[in-house]
Amino acid sequence: MILTITPGTSLRGEVHLPGDKSLSHRAALLAGLGEGDSRITNFLVSGVTRAMLDALSDLGVVWGLQGTTLEVRSAGIRGLRSPSTPVDCSNSATTLRLLAGALAAGGIPAVLDGTDGLRRRPMQRIVDPLQQMGADINSREGCAPLVLKKSTIPLRAIDHTLHVASAQVKTCLLLAALAADGATILREPGPSRDHTERMLRSMGYEIISQQVEETESSARVYLTRLNPPDELHLPPVNMKLPGDFSAAAFLIVAALVTPGSEITLHSVGLNPTRTGLLDVLLAMGADIQVSDRGEQYGEPVGSLHVRHSALSGTLVEGPLVVRMIDEFPAFAVAAAHARGLTVVRQATELRYKESDRITALCTELGKLGAAVQESPDGFTIQGQGGTAGGQVAAHGDHRLAMALAVAGLASRKAVRVQGAEMVAESFPDFVSTLARLGGKLQVEV
Repeated sequence: MILTITPGTSLRGEVHLPGDKSLSHRAALLAGLGEGDSRITNFLVSGVTRAMLDALSDLGVVWGLQGTTLEVRSAGIRGLRSPSTPVDCSNSATTLRLLAGALAAGGIPAVLDGTDGLRRRPMQRIVDPLQQMGADINSREGCAPLVLKKSTIPLRAIDHTLHVASAQVKTCLLLAALAADGATILREPGPSRDHTERMLRSMGYEIISQQVEETESSARVYLTRLNPPDELHLPPVNMKLPGDFSAAAFLIVAALVTPGSEITLHSVGLNPTRTGLLDVLLAMGADIQVSDRGEQYGEPVGSLHVRHSALSGTLVEGPLVVRMIDEFPAFAVAAAHARGLTVVRQATELRYKESDRITALCTELGKLGAAVQESPDGFTIQGQGGTAGGQVAAHGDHRLAMALAVAGLASRKAVRVQGAEMVAESFPDFVSTLARLGGKLQVEV
């Protein structure tokens, strides 16, 4: 699919966003591990969450969708069946990594596999600690497919340091730790998103999260400790999911860079481990107001009122990188439309996403006329108040496709995005939402 975006119109209106992708993955899986009937509303129905649901079917979990309401019936983690064929996780690393932890906790043999793109994603970071816990799991040269054989339960509790802060790796190990013989401790160099901890706490599990200073190195570490239950019986899930902040990011940046724009995004998830982009944009001069603050199932939410703003360049490094790791494609567009130098560093993890997001972002923004330069662990952008326009490619990356489309709203001429069908992976209504707000878009199939 080719998506053409023609500049020249402002964005105005109100939006209720689809459910949070990270929460949808976790809620569906925990419902599949729980015993009884679960109900999740405002569930994100997209390519990546469908991968999780199809995987649960392979494991014997029964589910049904009525619009964006997901209903799940499960016999619990001990009731999962071993699939007779490899579980296809499609292009979803979240599905594969989270399932690996859950299957290890249940001692369930399975093969987890996916697309060629997924097979390039690093998996040894979960394989090594799961093996330390006693799970019989192996990878193919550090990547999928992952092969799990029947393991002896309980697993061993571990004290493990993650060299790169990662919510997916942390969640995988926390799920496995539910079946451990003692308290599992995970240490991270930065504050990765804590959705899993919040969900498990709301289900009655004892999880302690704190920031500590290591005695030997004096380094600041983010520590998570899970005390496993006496009996591994997860309750069913009943929750409404907030709007996806990562989806909101593209609309926020779209309004900020498009002259005359003013939009409101309702019930957006505002978990502080996810809102690094919001903090950075405010520091750049963005006019963003937060109202209607509240909480849904342990997750902070609020409405965002966004107006077109003059932005200035900035520096992004350290813990901020982790708190906005999925929002860099949108952020890069904001930086290109700002004035002044933006520097991103300590962001090597971007090279291991759906695409190498450092190279892909620099390549495609360069095609649009942005003054962008790649570095080993990030990039620099000399903001010039906008981009020229042109033809670009999505590199099989849903977030890159949406970011390039947003760039077209305020470019000097139209932007044509090849491979734009990838937006359906995480924000199926992206094109229709932009059009409803006033964007001029044309789709060629």
